[in-house]
Amino acid sequence: MTEDFYDVLGVSRDASEDEIKQAYRKKASEYHPDVSDDPNAEEKFKKAKKAKEVLTDEEKRQAYDRMGHERFEQAEKRGGFDGGGGAGGGRGNPFGGGGGAGGFEDIFEQFFGGGRGGGGNRPRQGQDLRTSLRLDLEEAFEGVEREFTVTRPTRCPDCEGEGHPPDADAETCPNCDGSGQVTQVQQTPFGRMQQTGTCRRCGGEGTLYSETCSTCGGEGQTREESTLSVDIPAGIRDGQTLRMEGEGAPGENRGPNGDLLIEVSVADHPDFERDGDDLRHQHPISFPQATFGDTVEVPTLDGTVEMDVPAGTQSGETFRLKGKGMPRLRRRGRGDLYVQVQVVTPDDLNEEQREALKAFAEAGGEEVDVKEGFFERIKSSF
Repeated sequence: MTEDFYDVLGVSRDASEDEIKQAYRKKASEYHPDVSDDPNAEEKFKKAKKAKEVLTDEEKRQAYDRMGHERFEQAEKRGGFDGGGGAGGGRGNPFGGGGGAGGFEDIFEQFFGGGRGGGGNRPRQGQDLRTSLRLDLEEAFEGVEREFTVTRPTRCPDCEGEGHPPDADAETCPNCDGSGQVTQVQQTPFGRMQQTGTCRRCGGEGTLYSETCSTCGGEGQTREESTLSVDIPAGIRDGQTLRMEGEGAPGENRGPNGDLLIEVSVADHPDFERDGDDLRHQHPISFPQATFGDTVEVPTLDGTVEMDVPAGTQSGETFRLKGKGMPRLRRRGRGDLYVQVQVVTPDDLNEEQREALKAFAEAGGEEVDVKEGFFERIKSSF
């Protein structure tokens, strides 16, 4: 059985628009391909996005509730629904729209840049914007809420994005007769070709105004510095991208805002090297600790832990501390910490220590001069 849009988002059929958007944000944070390790993440994300688009559009939601999931999907594939009790268009119409509208108009617009009835005035979503955010490894480990500042286009506060004062005089554009579009007819070797496009004089609005907004110069947008807050999930990796829905550029003709894409970079750490969900650390131990074995304290990103160094450990040997690495993004558990030990040669021994090491070397058959190159000979013998 096909999972309908309400099931996809996990909401009831009488859910409000805010509840639907909140459910979508939850699904998006869980299944966005940039941050999810789920093998079916991309498909689940697309389903959630499609469900949100339909259920937050009043006209589409009414049609969806009336027609049901299967018939609604079929109607969309044929080019749209007719707003009546069934799927749009007669059975013999290859474009799916009833009486030449709907699907045919959409196809016409794809080829000629506009449809009938003021297609240039249709709401259009704003552009996505990009910014970057730099984290340290501890922040990527813990997951934090970070504030950041971004300069972005914003709907003009004085004219509400209209491009003209509220009290400006309005008149129908004489160039397009208020349709927002103009049609040009050209004679070609294949016959008369008709092309429809947005009216340049009114910008597709169909109306001319006596004044333009002095704040935005008629553009409907201004550039402003905004301070936003974003939740960084624990375990995020260098180069991954977070998406803040609706925080991009304003839409045209009162369309929805675009999204803000945040590219995350994670700074190098002085003590740890990251390898996916695992961490690597070089830890110094003394010559006696390597020889006789010992328990040493090793740093991790959430405190120190004890690690057993067995007797006879060689310099460069690596030990694995399970579950002491980075959190697995959107999943349970953590990676591992790999500790490579490095035997440190002392350079400031007292007389007693010198004699003891000399006796050790001689017991191994080494004849050494403590004053001349002793430590170099000790190191070369191991």
